[in-house]
Amino acid sequence: MLKKENKKIKKAWPTKAAMTQVYEKKLWGSNNTDFYSGEGSHHPDLVDPYINAVTSFLNSFEEPITVCDLGCGDFNIGKELFKHTKRYIAVDIVEALIQRNKQLFKADNLEFYCLDIAVNNLPSGDCVLLRQVLQHLSNSEVQQIVSKLGAYKYVVLTEHLPEGEFIPNKDIISGQGIRLKKQSGINLLLPPFNMKVIDEIQLLAIQLKDRPGVIVTTLYKLF
Repeated sequence: MLKKENKKIKKAWPTKAAMTQVYEKKLWGSNNTDFYSGEGSHHPDLVDPYINAVTSFLNSFEEPITVCDLGCGDFNIGKELFKHTKRYIAVDIVEALIQRNKQLFKADNLEFYCLDIAVNNLPSGDCVLLRQVLQHLSNSEVQQIVSKLGAYKYVVLTEHLPEGEFIPNKDIISGQGIRLKKQSGINLLLPPFNMKVIDEIQLLAIQLKDRPGVIVTTLYKLF
């Protein structure tokens, strides 16, 4: 049993180490803070439309729902969303980042957990937010995550995609890079993931001005 557990921990380690290094070495830049999740989580042209679109979705329910933010990063975006939920569960793989978030952001309906979402069990809830997370993960890890998404009613997925037609879901090694370098991007409805949904609505598409690609946010209804 001990060997199996150690093997499982070892499997989770490379991605955890890679993402920890991103923050330690400030590979996504810095704004004079210890933890910075990059321009994609801070530039108003990218952040404000996303917050508006997701807030509108969250406020469309008669009763607030429980949201799981998988890959919450430095929480610059989550801090604007949790107030619109019954319960907001923010998850990231970097332990020091989660400890920092716990100190900075406190509310009765807000919780933080350090989890590897490809390996660990996920918190229960109504909706999952996956904002520019899967684009950094290998197909094997994405598949493990997809296998758990059926426990939720809604998935709000944001991915940085090439413009125009492209071959989706080319595999990569997990880390700071994304599939855009291979002229590819994530499409969960296509092989090898084949996620089953009953509805698909594009909430947002942001054309980037200073680099290639478009950042697309899609709402999936699962059941």
